[in-house]
Amino acid sequence: MGIVRIAPIAAAVIVAAGLPAFGDPAAADPSPLVRTDKGVVRGEARQGHRLFQGIPFAAPPVGALRWRPPQPARPWKGVYDATSPRSQCAQLASPFGGSTGTYGEDCLYLNVTVPEHAKGRRLPVMVWIHGGDNVMGNGSIYNAAKLARQGGVVVVTINYRLGVLGGLAHPGLETGPDRRLQAGNYGLLDQQAALRWVRRNITAFGGNPGNVTVFGESAGSANTCANLASPVSAGLFHRAIPQSYACDTPTRTEAKAEADAVTLAKAVGCETASPAASVRCLRALPARRLMEAFQAANMGAYPVAGGDHVLPLQPREAIRRGRFNRVPVMHGNTMDEMRLFVGFLYPRPITVAQYEGIVRELYGAKAGKVLARYPASRYSEPRIALATLMTDAPGPLSTCSHSRTLGMFARAGVPTYGYQFADRTAPPLLKVPGFPKGAEHGTELTYLFHGLLGDLNAAQRRLSDRMVAYWTSFAHHGRPIARHAPHWPRFRTSKDVLSLAPGRGGIRATDTAARSHCGFWASIGWPELAIPND
Repeated sequence: MGIVRIAPIAAAVIVAAGLPAFGDPAAADPSPLVRTDKGVVRGEARQGHRLFQGIPFAAPPVGALRWRPPQPARPWKGVYDATSPRSQCAQLASPFGGSTGTYGEDCLYLNVTVPEHAKGRRLPVMVWIHGGDNVMGNGSIYNAAKLARQGGVVVVTINYRLGVLGGLAHPGLETGPDRRLQAGNYGLLDQQAALRWVRRNITAFGGNPGNVTVFGESAGSANTCANLASPVSAGLFHRAIPQSYACDTPTRTEAKAEADAVTLAKAVGCETASPAASVRCLRALPARRLMEAFQAANMGAYPVAGGDHVLPLQPREAIRRGRFNRVPVMHGNTMDEMRLFVGFLYPRPITVAQYEGIVRELYGAKAGKVLARYPASRYSEPRIALATLMTDAPGPLSTCSHSRTLGMFARAGVPTYGYQFADRTAPPLLKVPGFPKGAEHGTELTYLFHGLLGDLNAAQRRLSDRMVAYWTSFAHHGRPIARHAPHWPRFRTSKDVLSLAPGRGGIRATDTAARSHCGFWASIGWPELAIPND
């Protein structure tokens, strides 16, 4: 068996969005109009809220603008039809189903959901950065109506460049006007451009540019962590909610990202003695060819730390040194994160011997201690044992890494709140017959974004109401509070994490570090997490 890197993927069903056009306002039904800094947009009035979709926040990053920082969008005349989403950023088909590949690069659009009667008010703003391993996903699939209506907030969901188009770090890209800019952070720069659009325009939608919360899940959480650590993001947001990706997780280094880019250029026939010539060759290639080569090489597209002022330090180092955007933070994960990936890699049951072989491959000389702590006999089947130890063991999604990150934020002196989503009956992202999915990666999203993965029962809807109240009250004033729901303590020790599950007593403070044996994992050296594959 070989070790395969499986990074978190948040999007459940990635759908290709339709393309609207500039409309004739005289021919349209009466609908809300808002003037932005580039022109007037027409949205759609819905039950209890208004929705504006597909608004450009930057110029299309095509042609010579491929692998350039986002440039200003061009103004338009007349009324821009914002009643339908625009295209998602170029991506290959999702391994979890839902979409075929899309290869268009014109994708820097955002969507705004506004509570009814928000005009003239200054409501908190929540900016959602979608997940999808930074290689898939889009903002338009997230229905933010419940957050907006029940929470009294304006919600903005955004697109950003993905994969090789958002993360290529070829040294030849650091030339001309970009010579002082570390290549490979184009997706992160897109997010920051969207936040600047919010600062300039959100007042016209009833939002308060002085009260912005950035939140995201999985890769969106990793990007939220990068924005917390980026000096360029200073002042663009005032609270942060990273969900299911620990901020102490190392992101790409400058050296590794640039070496990968040179390898990719060679793989597609663009290796030359001149870095500038290599880039000209790469810019001339179709997006699909680049994306397929990028995927085949198993390269990452997460932000690049080092090289310039955009992300000078690893996020965890920035937090440890206190050199980050010091805002209140709400940070957490799900109880059974890794069941998604174990179920995906092992759709059929495995034997105890196979389980023990996987653990030995992962942990080498320390495997005996791991197997003694997580014997297969303790669990309903070996795959559950594997998923449990991988959810506990330090890694991007792990409970122990989230606990450690919460401690880092608390020691840095910012208001910090920890949670763990624990509804093991939640609609799953991926259904594997015969394998109990539990509270796997991504399952909390349906409780915030209505209908994303399926319908909720009455008890789950009550949990959803309370989660929406917690999330949006945090956006209002930096403290998660829900009426008729338990108190959420500020994080000071590992006992201060709020468990979120339906039913009587389902919401309660719990010690996630004790439950996940974090002391044990620390005692054996916090090994890096990987997943083996047959």
